[in-house]
Amino acid sequence: MTTVEHFPALAPLRQARERFLSDRPLPDDVPDEVLAAWRRARFFGVRHDLDGPVHDPELPADSALLEAARPVLDRIAPALGHSAMLLTDERLRVLWTTGEVPGDDRCRDLSEREVGHNSAALALRTRRRAEVHGPEHFLDVWQDVSAVSVPLLAPDSGQALGTVTVASALCAGCGPHPGAALAEATATAVEAELLARSRTAERVLLDAYTRAAHGPDRAVVALDGRNRLVSEAAVRLATPQVLAALERSSTSERASGTRPPHDSQPPQDTGGGAVVERSNGAGGGPVQERPADAGGGPALERSHDAGGGPNRERPTDAGGGPALERSHDTGCRPVQEQPYDLTLPDGAGCTAEITPVRHEGRVLGIVAVLEARPAEAPVPRLVPRPALALAGGSVPWRHAVARAVELARVPEPLLLTGERGSGKTALARELLGEREPLVADAAESPELGVKYSELADGRPLLLRHAERLAQPDVAALNSLLDEHPDVHLLVTYTPGTPPGPCFQRLLDTLAARSVTLPALRERPEDVRELLPVLAPRPAPGQPPLTWTLDALRALEEHPWPGNVTELAHVVRALAEHRRVTGPVRRAELPDPVRERPAARRLSPMEHAERTAILAALRRHGGNKARAAAALGIGRATLYRKLRGYQGIS
Repeated sequence: MTTVEHFPALAPLRQARERFLSDRPLPDDVPDEVLAAWRRARFFGVRHDLDGPVHDPELPADSALLEAARPVLDRIAPALGHSAMLLTDERLRVLWTTGEVPGDDRCRDLSEREVGHNSAALALRTRRRAEVHGPEHFLDVWQDVSAVSVPLLAPDSGQALGTVTVASALCAGCGPHPGAALAEATATAVEAELLARSRTAERVLLDAYTRAAHGPDRAVVALDGRNRLVSEAAVRLATPQVLAALERSSTSERASGTRPPHDSQPPQDTGGGAVVERSNGAGGGPVQERPADAGGGPALERSHDAGGGPNRERPTDAGGGPALERSHDTGCRPVQEQPYDLTLPDGAGCTAEITPVRHEGRVLGIVAVLEARPAEAPVPRLVPRPALALAGGSVPWRHAVARAVELARVPEPLLLTGERGSGKTALARELLGEREPLVADAAESPELGVKYSELADGRPLLLRHAERLAQPDVAALNSLLDEHPDVHLLVTYTPGTPPGPCFQRLLDTLAARSVTLPALRERPEDVRELLPVLAPRPAPGQPPLTWTLDALRALEEHPWPGNVTELAHVVRALAEHRRVTGPVRRAELPDPVRERPAARRLSPMEHAERTAILAALRRHGGNKARAAAALGIGRATLYRKLRGYQGIS
């Protein structure tokens, strides 16, 4: 019997697929998702008849997912009956299969680029259980196949690791796939096994760290890409540069250390590469090994910050060794490796002896023993720190600096506007470079006393706190700009009280060449870059000032009404008065910074609205009536929005 005779409900879809393949018009009742999947397959150049060579993907030589899943799959295999089960990785490469796969079992890559629409690709994309029946598939060989797939998610990070699929003869129209519950149970059991193995690896690393740190004065650091253990003696030596070098070493060891230790005998594999296992369905070992080229695709390696949260994924070479049967005895002690010395960056102030930690045939991390360099060792050359005025990578700050640099290329008047302490004077001096300007500070003396004759030789004038200029000097400055509009003048201005007519004329004259610097609360992501620049240089042999994640969060959430200047006072006070070692903790911060409650983050729409309001207030010198009129809103609405944004980051 044909599919149409068995399942009349699928007849319209089957006919629609045939019309699609022959480029004829389609009926209107084809599901959008199925039609989009067919179109993607055609775009990728998939042949519905599989005419031509079938892609045989390179497989990872050592798959942590397959290791964790194999015991579960072997237990479940006898319960499959006439169905088949497949395990894929995050790239939809088939790692394991058992039972009689309906259709063509040559397909070892279930990505849509190779075989078109299928349940495994759909489950991985949607991150939930997915079913595909008969003519919903793109391939001819799967027209009488129903399949259900469940994604496998990492227990710690939620990252998709692969899929479990149960395939059977066509069974559409009878509710959920009969194998749906089995696929769900299998996925749950595999994820539980992954979690157990993750905790076992953490215990192994902790044991290795405890054995290495057998004395109170022993400086030991243990890392596995997810966890970082640092002894009290190592806190002083483990600078950010040293920790970064140790993290790179740990990553390299985990990527290249998948082969067994030298005293272990690997199983014979004439192909020298990875294998796809096919179970005999009786709970036993594999009955077929298909060699593939070694190396395979990249395995995802998850790394976490010091607080334990995931922060990135990066591909690493899975290595080229043969796949090994692993022991699952969680009480195994890690195999001891030969230690070696790691080359640390110049100025590290210590040496590092690295010992890889191996468990169940794979390297899961490293233990590093740090030793301070001898006191008579030459002091390394100090690396110049970036200028304070240029520190920061946020979009508002980089945009403002780039605009200022562009305008400063022409030696004409330039106005730098911003809140107090936002870095106007520091940026002005940086723009002048090595040229020594005449400096006039209206905050110290409202009377400038600067004559144009002093500027005739091209020497620039840096005028600070222009908002405090006396009326006669404002008039004199207006006259100077009227007669010499190309004078090399840099003016810093902090908006506050509404400007008078004469000063407003000065601002209008300079408006065409003006730059507004964002407040520090508008660029909290720059706080981490500012901290090492603001901190005093440490004494020889002392580590630089570092910060815990909790302290960094508190600094980033503080509104900093005094901006960079206020942050600089806090950093210098901590550096000068601290009597403890190690990273600065939140408890050491000043009360206003430490006790500030976590601020609600603005949505993108709220952030854009707040930025527009602040820009309008700056343009109109803080005059709320003019700012409201320019924004097209009522003054009461402006006041209400300003109150709503108080205390929000």
